[in-house]
Amino acid sequence: MARGIFDIEKVMRAYDAYLQLEKGLSDNTRISYREDVDKLIRYLAEESKPLSSVTLDNLQNFFATLHDIGISPSSQSRIVSGLKSFFRYLKLEGYIDENPAILLEKPRTGRHLPEVLTVDEIDAMIGCIDMSTMEGRRNRAIIETMYGCGLRVSELVNLDLAHLFLDDEYVIVRGKGSKERLVPIDGVAVDEIKSWLADRAHIELKAGEESMLFVSKRGRRLTRVMIFYIIKRLCELAGIRKEISPHTLRHSFATHLLEGGANLRAIQQMLGHESITTTEIYLHIDRSQLRREILAHHPRNLRRN
Repeated sequence: MARGIFDIEKVMRAYDAYLQLEKGLSDNTRISYREDVDKLIRYLAEESKPLSSVTLDNLQNFFATLHDIGISPSSQSRIVSGLKSFFRYLKLEGYIDENPAILLEKPRTGRHLPEVLTVDEIDAMIGCIDMSTMEGRRNRAIIETMYGCGLRVSELVNLDLAHLFLDDEYVIVRGKGSKERLVPIDGVAVDEIKSWLADRAHIELKAGEESMLFVSKRGRRLTRVMIFYIIKRLCELAGIRKEISPHTLRHSFATHLLEGGANLRAIQQMLGHESITTTEIYLHIDRSQLRREILAHHPRNLRRN
């Protein structure tokens, strides 16, 4: 007979001891398993679903959300392993009557998985930028903005000066279907954008490009292909051999936030699930959970503090 609602902190301590003493797992594996469970617990809290009554459908919805924010199949597979271990333990100790994870399947992992850059690899890329040139300072702002906000390439190249609220550390992004969303931006990216704006003021802009944030030295907005080339070239200079795509920094952003402890709802909103229509709404949610979650867990902001 299951024990009903239980003290999750007490259970997690006992589970950790079980992994260490009975399973003989390494510290790194134990930490990974606990972090995987923590992800699920935060998700269930948002859904007001007690751990004691989790079903297979709940777990599948959790993984659908991970997929939605761009977490790679390989990372999802690791999380499946962690959760299977945890629910086996709960069943073994009588906390639950049925194991909801017993039929949980790992996602298929084909050859072409979305790559994720580590924080150190992103730092290495930035370290290869020649900051003595105007183009270099612009490229630094581009990388920090893409990684700091999780932007699609199309969203980056269409960033409008009127949609920057740098003093408040927010930008308004126009995504798919012309939907606009609020995106908190970390202080590092803000500083780099401000530096680029000082350079940009000396560029003669072409007609129709006056409002674009990122432009070439000839005064034209950058294209998606140009952004891809910039990222690819920096990876080569940094000795990174991964197969990157235009979404590499976006995937990395979502993965690092999830691993850092941000909740899934906040990450989804950052990636394009928060619609707004007016600046008044932007000002209204200045102190929202979204801002707290993202700025509290983004690697760039953590290093800044």
